[in-house]
Amino acid sequence: MQQIDNEKFVFDSAVSVGAADSPNLLVKGDNKEVLPELAQTFGGKIKCVYIDPPYNNGDTYHYYPDSAPTSAWLRDIGAVLRWLRQLLTHDGSIWISIDDSEMAYLKVEADKIFGRENFGGTIVWQQRKSRENRAVFSCNHEYVLVYAKDLKSFKKSRNLLPVSRASIEARYKNPDNDPRGPWQSVTASVQAGHAVSSQFYTVVSPSGKAFEPPKGRCWAYNRERMLGEIAAGNIWFGADGQNAPRIKKFLADAKVGLTPETLWAGDDYGTTDTAKKQLLALFPDKRQVFDTPKPEELIRQIVAIASNPGEYVLDCYAGSGTTVAVAHKLGRRYIGIEIGDQMRDLVARRLALVVGGEQGGISQAVGWQGGGEFAFFEFDGGRQTATSSHTVSSVGRCETAYRRLSHARLGEEYDVTAVGGAAAVSEADVVYRAASEWSLSSADKSDCPQR
Repeated sequence: MQQIDNEKFVFDSAVSVGAADSPNLLVKGDNKEVLPELAQTFGGKIKCVYIDPPYNNGDTYHYYPDSAPTSAWLRDIGAVLRWLRQLLTHDGSIWISIDDSEMAYLKVEADKIFGRENFGGTIVWQQRKSRENRAVFSCNHEYVLVYAKDLKSFKKSRNLLPVSRASIEARYKNPDNDPRGPWQSVTASVQAGHAVSSQFYTVVSPSGKAFEPPKGRCWAYNRERMLGEIAAGNIWFGADGQNAPRIKKFLADAKVGLTPETLWAGDDYGTTDTAKKQLLALFPDKRQVFDTPKPEELIRQIVAIASNPGEYVLDCYAGSGTTVAVAHKLGRRYIGIEIGDQMRDLVARRLALVVGGEQGGISQAVGWQGGGEFAFFEFDGGRQTATSSHTVSSVGRCETAYRRLSHARLGEEYDVTAVGGAAAVSEADVVYRAASEWSLSSADKSDCPQR
């Protein structure tokens, strides 16, 4: 049985590598039509979303023009973001690439949808290393806006960056030969701004030396807790017992890693130029490939921070297929959506090469040798499903019609802007009364109950 039980998704065995029930999905279609359908199956199941939408910078590219009024551009991307929010797990996150053209407007729109309290940060990525002398300033960077469905939950579940063994050994020692293994110490005092009286007392070390909390600070534990920690060997007073108390933190209990920073250099995470060279190497038969691809090193960093093997990654502006290629190599499940012809020309062909073990991008760094599968679907929005449209009787001649409308279509048809936002509805089915001012004549309204 295929992952998507929906007649609008037409399986293409000729393009797929694997069967229709593959957990990895490529869908050729309009994301504003595809996402509402996916929400029925994948709502609340996507751990990481990365999107690289059109930047609306006025340029014309090989696969698409990138110029629209800002209001129209924001309306379209806002509709997409609302659906993406519904697809995320509670601790899921979305990463949005953008440049200076619309960054400020996108930030405000995303704040409305996800809530400012769920804004994680702005990554500044060095997307080029050469100098552009024709411009007022040589713009060498782009941004990645990071939002979470719930930032506190995301912070708890997101992955830290790996730390070298040498760094760990430099931080964690075992000078007292504690059987619990290596540890590092942190101060046993904290700022006294919110202290209670039980945190002010004299600590006496096993050697008999007394310690008062430093000025402006108090002990992290109350007296009873501190005595228990000392008895358990969790407080360090130095080798001779004469130093101020410190709390032992054991390597065995630690979540070891580095907090991600917001400056990502091209030398570490690739550039647009290195990404384009990889595409040209993958497709030597093509004279022109995707104009603005993202490097696999950049997407690897995002996917590694935001998800774990077996979890779902989604990109609904699949472009040249970098996100799904990286997700495949890192053992994630994935969904890629793209409306353009490059879905077949580049993305599906690229994934087939990945399955075959291609060695570009991050392949050697992660030890990729090939394998896996993906299912390719063509989205046919014109097909009617059992749940797409039906009518039930109400009172007298009045009927209540059920229609499936996206947030964008709802706003376009009825000039409604209140649907969505941080409290977006969980289903795409919008119920309206045919007796309302939208569609029923005044003669017919007489038979209908008044509200």
